[in-house]
Amino acid sequence: MKNAQLWPFIALVIGFIILPPVSHAENADRSINDAGEGGLGPSGLPLPRFASLRSSEVNLRTGPGTRYPIEWVYQRENMPLEITAEYDIWRRVRDWEGSEGWVHKSSLSGRRSFITTGKTRSLYKSDDLSAPVIAYLHPLVIGTIESCSAFWCEVSVSSYTGYLQKSEMWGVYPQETIK
Repeated sequence: MKNAQLWPFIALVIGFIILPPVSHAENADRSINDAGEGGLGPSGLPLPRFASLRSSEVNLRTGPGTRYPIEWVYQRENMPLEITAEYDIWRRVRDWEGSEGWVHKSSLSGRRSFITTGKTRSLYKSDDLSAPVIAYLHPLVIGTIESCSAFWCEVSVSSYTGYLQKSEMWGVYPQETIK
């Protein structure tokens, strides 16, 4: 008879083992829904927004915490990432290829950067297609954004500072201006 009384307890324990726990990622998804498109995240900063990698080795995890597996290791310092959600000290990010995951906020910098997309791009002396070309930027070159107007951004790459069209890079929104 004692074994018959233990069955409900055993079933409850087995249920906890088999059922996955509610994940922090689900809570984080709720937090972005609370912020809404163009709203503020729990940090008080806008969502979505761009940031860059602070170091040359950053773990991209499947969820917001160290107990979640590492899905990818970024190895390009200053690479731009788009922050799409916040949960505590974790940020859900998307890279220029569309890969998404979670990184610790200490791995990110507010410094704005870009990555060139598509083919080789021309870096101009001024924000005019008739201006002299001062450098050619191959695909996937990373640089720093100094400022942006409606269609152009002033950028720095190595020892070069010039102008690149917004449509030729990833790391700034089409309607965004940066002063």
